[in-house]
Amino acid sequence: MNDPLELLRENPSGRKADGRKVLRSSVREFLCSEAMFFLGIPTTRAGSVVTSDSKVIRDIYYSGNPCYEKCSVVLRIAPTFLRFGSFEIFKPADEFTGRQGPSYGREEIRGQMLDYVIEMFYPEIQRGHPDRLERNVAFFREVMSRTARLVAQWQCVGFCHGVLNTDNMSVLGLTLDYGPYGFMDRFDPDFICNASDNSGRYSYKAQPAICRWNLVKLAEALAPELPPDRAKAVTDEYLDHFNRFYLENMRKKLGLLRKEEPEDEILITELLRTMHDTGADFTNTFRNLAQISCPSEGETERDEEIVKKASELLLEQCASLEELKSANTPTMDPRELSMLLSMAQSNPALFEMISDRATIARQLDRMSKLKVLLETSQDELRARQAQEWISWIALYRKRLARELEGQSDIQVVQEERARVMDGTNPRVVLRNYIAQNAIEAAENGDFSEVRIHFSRSGVTLEWLELPTWVDMSPVPYDSKPPAWARQICVT
Repeated sequence: MNDPLELLRENPSGRKADGRKVLRSSVREFLCSEAMFFLGIPTTRAGSVVTSDSKVIRDIYYSGNPCYEKCSVVLRIAPTFLRFGSFEIFKPADEFTGRQGPSYGREEIRGQMLDYVIEMFYPEIQRGHPDRLERNVAFFREVMSRTARLVAQWQCVGFCHGVLNTDNMSVLGLTLDYGPYGFMDRFDPDFICNASDNSGRYSYKAQPAICRWNLVKLAEALAPELPPDRAKAVTDEYLDHFNRFYLENMRKKLGLLRKEEPEDEILITELLRTMHDTGADFTNTFRNLAQISCPSEGETERDEEIVKKASELLLEQCASLEELKSANTPTMDPRELSMLLSMAQSNPALFEMISDRATIARQLDRMSKLKVLLETSQDELRARQAQEWISWIALYRKRLARELEGQSDIQVVQEERARVMDGTNPRVVLRNYIAQNAIEAAENGDFSEVRIHFSRSGVTLEWLELPTWVDMSPVPYDSKPPAWARQICVT
């Protein structure tokens, strides 16, 4: 019913309706699916990218400036490409639109699809549940658990998918369909990797909730094979599963291996708040935490010096005043914002039709932060950032001291902590500017950058040869992104 190989072309009903995929998006998917695999995150794999001299017109940024791009085909590999949305072909008519699934009423086909998925890909559930109803509930619970684990892994490496609709959710809990994805540079919970996602529906912080919403939609599509009350009981477990997987990963990222303390959640929350406030680079900040030493006996008088040195290390990953000003500049014209604020008061119904309160709140928050930044000097900002990191590092080292309690060989503890942290916090992720370099080279017939990334699977330490339109010195792949990277727009 579903081949493990999928030749990916564009949807014939989309864009120019020519059914062609372009080299740019093919290279991005090819590289990221392999990088995710070697980060230990469940994903489809890349078999090949085949390109040709044929070209199609694409408006890359939907800006009214189309250009010709080379056509290509990506070969994806996975046990199955069945998605949550595959079961929505049986959905009844929507009460608002009147639309219904093309196979509505074909109950026997839904049962056959469900049998196929469970027998082929969840044989242990098939064997362990002779009762059909209990088998279906166990299957849905496993899909829920895999989904919760997957999105927790995404959150812990700063990965944002970009379009998490039901057609982009795998029934095996795999990362599926690499479109406008992105790895965060500067930590921002409101990070949106898809420039056409104006409402932030698929933002970084929204991913756990939107995945739960997709599970609810899958459950609706499986009814009556999966009774609504049983499905709700399973989806109610989702948040606990996600939090458990997320904390498990985060403790490893912080090197908290021997104890699970109630205050760990507070420590993690404070870390993320500090990263957000200081504009710290997500990947590099976590990577540098392994260099912060655990307290040892007799070093009390050196504590202040150690904390200061650690804060200086993390300050290197923080945003400059200009970077923060740029990041907090409202994206909405002030006149439009003023009009919408007035409309929200005078005509709420019309306001809800053309905007939403979350979008307005984000714009107002940016305005507020920008106002403070405009009244701040670079030295004042650096001093404030340093103080925030000094406060958090003191809390962190106090928690690390708890890891040493009852341990006779502190050196062994330190070495194990560093090993686990370095194995959990990647030194390099496939940032947009790295992928862009490979794309530009490939579009000029040079696939060496693609091969470098592919062969080293997301952990390459090569230097970046910048595109021809950027006049700057080379940038190492494990550095903070260069300023020009902010110009990259993915839709």
